[in-house]
Amino acid sequence: MAKKVKDPGFGYKSSKNLKEVLNKDGSSNVVHLNRKFNSNDLYVYCVDLSWWKFFLLIILCYVVLNVFFGLLYVGIGIEQITQSSKSFGSDFLNGFFFSAQTLTTVGYGGISPVGVTANFIAAFEAMIGLLSFSFITGLLYGRFSKAKAALKFSDNLIIRDFKEEKALMFRLMNSRKTVMIEPEIKVTLSISEQDKYGEYQRNYFSIKLEREKIMYLPTIWTLVHEIDESSPLYKYSNEEIKDLDAELYILVQYHEETYSQKVYQVISYDFSNVDFDVKYAPSYSFNDEGYTVLDHEKLSKVEKL
Repeated sequence: MAKKVKDPGFGYKSSKNLKEVLNKDGSSNVVHLNRKFNSNDLYVYCVDLSWWKFFLLIILCYVVLNVFFGLLYVGIGIEQITQSSKSFGSDFLNGFFFSAQTLTTVGYGGISPVGVTANFIAAFEAMIGLLSFSFITGLLYGRFSKAKAALKFSDNLIIRDFKEEKALMFRLMNSRKTVMIEPEIKVTLSISEQDKYGEYQRNYFSIKLEREKIMYLPTIWTLVHEIDESSPLYKYSNEEIKDLDAELYILVQYHEETYSQKVYQVISYDFSNVDFDVKYAPSYSFNDEGYTVLDHEKLSKVEKL
């Protein structure tokens, strides 16, 4: 008989068509209300941004600052940094480019402040530039130095005949060329079902795997959960499993050579991605020189039994 486990932090309450708490990539799917802003959130937000959004944010802030100071130089009189052309557009461009030179502390020398007001604004802008680029440098270091796992999981789960019963399987591999040292995995199954009062409730089960820990992993690992009498999936048919309102929450930890420390990765599966009566196709082969060749595109590939 399947043994229930305590709530891992998701809550027991459920509802019909409930969205998963964790996305497929392990990111949180929780909507926060009335959460107070913390200054540390800005750093976390910038470090977790995708690279293209990060650089887009930097460019946007850079342009906005230069537009602001360019307009400010025009407002106090462009004559305090260069001769006016009597055209707002040309004067603004002169102010904009002077602002860019001041903000980055480049200072080509073609334009320079001559008035007290302009010198005061330029000095203040130079200080903002130094602080801004120091902050950006810190963010770049934080992004590069942040220890991250680089695991790839199969897009699908499979259920197939295994020994005397059936088994639930999925695969994972390291997307880097480093060897995973002592990878360890824990899997929790959440099943939402309607009780006799018509209310939905989550039940949690610890999923027993054929192997939960290995010494090292240079290629690929197929995780196997045998659906025997002790499995929470044992009482369901294949058709019922396909329609089951359930989630697999997977936590993997291993020692990453790149960062010389232990890293973690979380992922979730719903049971709409289950393939039945198939097996995973081989994802590695050997070349003429005797080397093992691992094909990353075959991680989720299946074939008939």
